[in-house]
Amino acid sequence: MAQVVALVDDLFFQAKLVETAKLLGVDLRTCTTPDALAAEIAKDAPRLVIVDLNARENPLGAAEKVRASGQKITLVAFLSHVQVDLAARATAAGFPEVMPRSKFTQNLATILGRTQSQI
Repeated sequence: MAQVVALVDDLFFQAKLVETAKLLGVDLRTCTTPDALAAEIAKDAPRLVIVDLNARENPLGAAEKVRASGQKITLVAFLSHVQVDLAARATAAGFPEVMPRSKFTQNLATILGRTQSQI
């Protein structure tokens, strides 16, 4: 079972997520579109979904995909710290936790570690 699914289309950042998850023993899968995210959730409900709000293909739509699954899934999004308007739109779209990329990166191990405490 994938504990974490991440919607991230930046290959370098995907690698960082995967490596950190591996070090923590967290099963993480990545996808690049909200539709692929919905397919991953349907296949195997994760505990956590991470969304890069700077992904190219409608990352705001990911919140709706998570809600539509009917699963209780924690949702965390990150973006550039200067994108205040996008952060407000993400909150309005249903992302309960939106943070700057720098804070997300700094707290990545803790964020991923939450899935371990939910087992």
